[in-house]
Amino acid sequence: MTAEAAPRGNRFFIKKSVDQIQREAASNHLKRSLGAVNLVFLGVGCIIGAGIYVMTGAAAAHFAGPAVMLSFVIAGLVCVFAGLCYAELASTMPVAGSAYTYSYTTLGEVFAWVMGWLLVLEYGVAAATVAAGWSGNVVSFLGNFGILIPPEFTTSFVQAVPSTTGTLAFTAGHGFNLIAAFGILAVTSLLVLGVSESASVNNVIVLIKVGVLVLFVGFGFSYINMANWHPFIPKNEGGFTYGIPGIFRAASVIFFAYVGFEAVSTAAGEAKNPQKDMPIGILGSLVICTVLYMLVAAVLTGVVPFRQLGVPAPIALAVDRIGIPWFSILIKIGAIAGLTSVMLILTYGQSRVFYAMARDGLLPQVFATLHRRLRTPWIGTIILGCLIAVAASLLPIEILGDLVSLGTACAFAIVCVSVLWLRRTRPDLVRPFRAPGGWVTPVLGIIGSMVMATPLIADLIMKAGHGDPIPAVILISYIAVGAVIYLAYGLSHSRLAKGLDVLEDDAGPSPPVAMLHGIGEDHAAP
Repeated sequence: MTAEAAPRGNRFFIKKSVDQIQREAASNHLKRSLGAVNLVFLGVGCIIGAGIYVMTGAAAAHFAGPAVMLSFVIAGLVCVFAGLCYAELASTMPVAGSAYTYSYTTLGEVFAWVMGWLLVLEYGVAAATVAAGWSGNVVSFLGNFGILIPPEFTTSFVQAVPSTTGTLAFTAGHGFNLIAAFGILAVTSLLVLGVSESASVNNVIVLIKVGVLVLFVGFGFSYINMANWHPFIPKNEGGFTYGIPGIFRAASVIFFAYVGFEAVSTAAGEAKNPQKDMPIGILGSLVICTVLYMLVAAVLTGVVPFRQLGVPAPIALAVDRIGIPWFSILIKIGAIAGLTSVMLILTYGQSRVFYAMARDGLLPQVFATLHRRLRTPWIGTIILGCLIAVAASLLPIEILGDLVSLGTACAFAIVCVSVLWLRRTRPDLVRPFRAPGGWVTPVLGIIGSMVMATPLIADLIMKAGHGDPIPAVILISYIAVGAVIYLAYGLSHSRLAKGLDVLEDDAGPSPPVAMLHGIGEDHAAP
């Protein structure tokens, strides 16, 4: 379908008009049916996931110690500012594609590509991170029944080991995490067949996840050894290992635990009263989850000495220390169920991001090819599932988690820049919700996102300087691959540059935001 003439100006910065965005989403009429309570519940369900089950232990063990509780507060504050910016854009352009689409409209195609490529870190690599944590919980659960899996099938090829320089060193090992790869391939198979979870099923999953953590806190408090909290802020041992630098480094790690909140902001098009309900949904869910996260971290570091928490399944380790067999099994079942659904929605979300990009011509059309009977982007989903499974089996959770947090921080910064840009260039747009504080809120969001990204980048440089280039090589290679794909394919195949709307197909437009967020939790699709 032909749109207006191809945009003029710098080729890399051509933009979709707001009118074109609305036209492409014309068949996705969203019903305003969500109240403040619905949005808070949605946010809690989306935020609580792999971050708290998986990353908290590593953040405490390697960087912050018991002060990881303060790290949660810092990361949560950054999300508040970014979340309000997401809400403003979502209320202005309530369309599928979220941050990718916002960037295409406000900053131009090259920024849209960068955002899409960053979302691979936020969703695709996050799925691999979750799979690594899922593997640890499955192994721990099977161990309760005397079923032992050889470590070479449960550990990644690249291994993380403490170094004497205040960082983690990475070396090649002999393992291959087949359990993690199996988990990803299993959910990929479900996605190819088509996955449709009702809202009631999603609510049950949320209640199970929250219930497991509440039980852990309730039972665990009586088993806390106060000596494990002293010193609360361990003395800095160099680099980002403990002390104040360690608190901020841990915040950048557990930033991973919060990124699901954007599911709330992208539901702005369905909020009954977005001006009132969006702030309540975003801030309410962040406050609830921050308090719960701090309580879980308190029990975790109180039951197990923090230096011993650097494992893929820290909560499973803590319940084993508590020593109540039935309680241990219950907690692990809840964690496995929660992480399984998280893997599902992460992989689902990534396939839909690529689906949207392929329909714009920025990726090969294979990612937008739908199965005639199943109506799913099956080829693209299989390709992504295989790539994510390989990453989960080869890379340790420490590298994966850092890549996710870095990609998410950069994506949040771009969203905040988009708010400032759109306010300047299109002040006439109707904004059902406007982030309070004028320009201060998006600026604080940008600063906060950079605060989260800086320790990650500094750590990469520090590792490379001490002869451990693996994380930096992975990141640079990732950036290079993205640049090559855009220059070699996207630049010449962009439908916007040709004056065309998105690729038409017989299945209609990409799935609406409400659908993507109604079936999952942590890191719901954009």
